[in-house]
Amino acid sequence: MGSAVFRWASSVSIGLSYLNSTINTPLHLDSIELPPTLTDLDLTVNRLSELDSRIAHLSMLKKLSLRQNLIEDSAVEPLSRWDALSDLEVLILRDNKLAEVPDISIFSRLLVFDVSFNEITSLEGLSKASSTLKELYNSTINTPLHLDSIELPPTLTDLDLTVNRLSELDSRIAHLSMLKKLSLRQNLIEDSAVEPFSRWDALSDLEELILRDNKLAEVPDISIFSRLLVFDVSFNEITSLEGLSKASSTLKELYVSKNEVNKIMEIEHLHDLQILELGSNRLWVIVNMESLTKLEELWLGRNRIKVVNLCGLRCIKKISLQSNQLTSMKGFEDCVALEELYLSHNGISKWKA
Repeated sequence: MGSAVFRWASSVSIGLSYLNSTINTPLHLDSIELPPTLTDLDLTVNRLSELDSRIAHLSMLKKLSLRQNLIEDSAVEPLSRWDALSDLEVLILRDNKLAEVPDISIFSRLLVFDVSFNEITSLEGLSKASSTLKELYNSTINTPLHLDSIELPPTLTDLDLTVNRLSELDSRIAHLSMLKKLSLRQNLIEDSAVEPFSRWDALSDLEELILRDNKLAEVPDISIFSRLLVFDVSFNEITSLEGLSKASSTLKELYVSKNEVNKIMEIEHLHDLQILELGSNRLWVIVNMESLTKLEELWLGRNRIKVVNLCGLRCIKKISLQSNQLTSMKGFEDCVALEELYLSHNGISKWKA
């Protein structure tokens, strides 16, 4: 059954998304009135294979989501002629059956465009996209993405290239001076591919860098990113934290879980760090964290930790130490803000408060 939500005001939004994505009955839009004041139309998970022609007349529409349907190239071909939708700002075509990037030249104010999880092999056609574009999402599953067929708008602030089997970085990314977030998650990137980072001066204002689930053996040189807030290198093959001393002291979130790290080092200067994730590594002792006075979450599960020193962690709210070999925990009395503590699977027979 579909669910409809109406908000009657100067602008209107409608959500017509199935609550259960396993339902086999397609939604019939012809039984629903589409108010001309609609600004947001969400048709996620409705088994749609074509677009209702009435959408073409929704001149106030700002966001159109067609995520998780059965839409093929022919179904979105009319978009290029829907002049009334020229002010659309967000177009979501994620998880459909597209083989090509649709013609979106009509959307002169587009900010967000998502064609992730389709069957697209080339980004040819994106040169027609408006230069206003700030967020572009194109994640695939099995087919490598060829970035050379795409124009990268200089106004991009968010570039997500998750799951694209990339083994190298397009040098044009180095010139995206407005970029705030770069996600390269789940690709085939090795150390040599990210070596150019240290020279990409135009990206100095980057705030979020996601290199999760690649083939890195070392922490890359990220010294150029002077305003970095989030850095994720989880699920790689990193054996040492050497190199993190070059990371900006602005860093608030650091994720290095599921690697081969055996020692915590070179993070003492990260005074603003709030989240530190080092689960599923080879750590055996946790010391020298007194300087991380703003730390709120510490995730250390599935290591070989015997000794933990928590001295100075007065802001800590969550500590995960499950599946270790704990014999000693020092500084626990400093954790005055603690809300959650996970200690399962440690073989602790006696606990002294």
